[in-house]
Amino acid sequence: MLDLDITDFFAADGPLARALPGYRTRESQVALAQAIERAIAERGTLVAEAGTGIGKTWAYLVPAFLGGGKVLVSTGTRTLQDQLFSRDLPRVRAALAVPITAALLKGRGNYVCHYHLDRLSGDERALKSRGEVSQLRHIQKFAAITKTGDRADLAQVPEDADIWSRVTSTRENCLGQECPRIRDCFVVKARRQAQEADVVVVNHALFMADLVLREEGVTDLLPEADTVIFDEAHQLPDTATRFLGSSVSTHQFLDFGRAAEAAGLAYAREATNWSDAGRLVEHAARELRLSCAAVERMPGRKATFEAMPDADEFDAALEALSNTIKTVTKALTEVAEKHPDLMAAARLGADLLVRLKKWATPGRPGGPRADDGPDDAEVLAAWAASQDSVMALDGVVEMSHNAEQALAEELLEGAARRSANAAERADAAHAATAAAHAAAKSAGKPIPAMGRLQWSGPAVRWVEHGLHHVRLHSAPLSVAQAFSRFRKPGQAWILTSATLSVHGDFGHFTRQLGLRDATTGHWESPFDYGNQGLLFVPKGLPEPQAPNYAERFVETLMPLLHASPGGALVLCTTLRAVERFANLLEDEFDRAGVEWPLLRQGESTRRELLDRFRTLTHPVLVGSASFWEGIDLPGDILTLVAIDKLPFAPPDDPVIEARLRECRERGGNPFAEYQLPEAAISLKQGAGRLIRTMSDWGVLMVGDGRLVEKSYGKRLWRGLPPFARTRELNEALGFLDRKGEEARAAKGGTDAAE
Repeated sequence: MLDLDITDFFAADGPLARALPGYRTRESQVALAQAIERAIAERGTLVAEAGTGIGKTWAYLVPAFLGGGKVLVSTGTRTLQDQLFSRDLPRVRAALAVPITAALLKGRGNYVCHYHLDRLSGDERALKSRGEVSQLRHIQKFAAITKTGDRADLAQVPEDADIWSRVTSTRENCLGQECPRIRDCFVVKARRQAQEADVVVVNHALFMADLVLREEGVTDLLPEADTVIFDEAHQLPDTATRFLGSSVSTHQFLDFGRAAEAAGLAYAREATNWSDAGRLVEHAARELRLSCAAVERMPGRKATFEAMPDADEFDAALEALSNTIKTVTKALTEVAEKHPDLMAAARLGADLLVRLKKWATPGRPGGPRADDGPDDAEVLAAWAASQDSVMALDGVVEMSHNAEQALAEELLEGAARRSANAAERADAAHAATAAAHAAAKSAGKPIPAMGRLQWSGPAVRWVEHGLHHVRLHSAPLSVAQAFSRFRKPGQAWILTSATLSVHGDFGHFTRQLGLRDATTGHWESPFDYGNQGLLFVPKGLPEPQAPNYAERFVETLMPLLHASPGGALVLCTTLRAVERFANLLEDEFDRAGVEWPLLRQGESTRRELLDRFRTLTHPVLVGSASFWEGIDLPGDILTLVAIDKLPFAPPDDPVIEARLRECRERGGNPFAEYQLPEAAISLKQGAGRLIRTMSDWGVLMVGDGRLVEKSYGKRLWRGLPPFARTRELNEALGFLDRKGEEARAAKGGTDAAE
């Protein structure tokens, strides 16, 4: 069978058709599979926009299975990752009858950690409620019988339950080879399986975490691959920005203080006054939060480094916090060899110092931290980097105790050297790094790098003020160089999604990721959009910024809700708009005397809301952000999608603001080069929720008249599926009535036949 041409696998009498009931040949799917096959064979880069309904998953799995070599498939979310691994991949593998082995790999926070579970089980005071007592019992039973330890397999404990953070590990608190439960570790088992499998299914977050760790010299998170396939590739620029940046909150500082105090009192009580150390960290963290009080009154509760109110007070609080964490971290390093918990706390402190360093350097002009020479924070970070290497993240490489002890002593000697002379501090940092290199080499581990201490290009820094915390963010303005550099020589890259171009132009997407030499292509959806869907842009609505816009939008939407036999999805561009529209709809439902279920983002998890939507009669779901994509509601479940306004990025987003400013400074047009392409891709994502199968139908209402009344609107609606179009409410109502009758007639015929 494997000697067949790839088109034969997709033929009406081919292996896929024989193995999969209801299979139908789609020319666009075959053409896409051929393009992917060529890219794999030529070890090239293909950016493939595949219209909804093509069947892109099978189009890339077939050539991936047949092409040989190691394949890494990265999806947009863990939900899609589970679906691909549990449903699509086994079906295609069985149809082709190929001896392919596959593995599922997630971030360590998805796997139960035996060590941390044992610790929580022995400290019932750490449980916050009776509910957590019950959840802990479920997790204990699960850990005893599961083969994978994947928390997604335990339905009794919600995925967002707080207890998961205490029974899973992080990179900072993982004990590595020192863990007493290393032989049972689910993370180790999952990574071993990934190393041995032919196809490994990951998600974009894990892929980017691997990129960051490789920048730091750690190379054992993901296996090497001959081919990398990115599904839902439109999410990559945002994911890369998030992971190549840095974020740290006052919660993490408080956690560090508690961890240092607990480990110190338990295993090195005489070394220092650990209770005082914990209180000092807590006090410094709270002082930092107080220094940011004015940020709460700023747009979006955010302020960039340059626009920070009370900057002197903030800088002083930041410096005091950094010095406090540095002092406690150095105290921990002096006793780190006594117990793994002390080592983990010291590594956490060193990591926090690295993140704070990005906020302190470069400092404000004339400020106390304008000097960017290496200091104790960098020495400690070199020590932490060496620990990442010698402790072996996968738990299978050991280092002798003597070598580890010698390394610790040499690094501590360098860390103890304090001098106002930048050259001496540089020598200390370089000596520590050299010692880390030597120890890693002797252990057969990769050389730890110091890349995480420096920005690789222009960056933006900002403070976010939450209800009970302050978070410091930093992010690169461009991820193109770092992302493109990650590709190995001779490695094939396939990037696919339904939304990668702006009316056929892939330039915006490829520039963001530095994919200069990529081959691009668009494969049309097999759907009859002109018959299945109608784009309705109402006449007479005020501008979206008008005070009465929301009321008028809901007034126009209500007749469509009455005429639509299925559910409705109302997509908003902000969380504030979700509340506004949900409240208005609730009032209108009361006035109209209807009892349609009204669901709103925030009242439950995304998964629970969608599960309820599928089972209710005539539900209306109001959501933002995450509801614009990754939602599959086929058939009569969803027959109306309403979008409040064009999804231009919010002006208070610091990263976007900085990117627009950089574009203006180099003489570019921020609206045409960034804002418009981003809005076009987002709008296409939202519109894509409506038609998911050959038999789907419905109305897409966009309340924002700029879509047809502004000159740039043409670039936006031309990028949408080719729906029929109208601005008349009566025509939209007539379309819903007509298609509803057709659906009822078809269903009646089916019932009669049965």
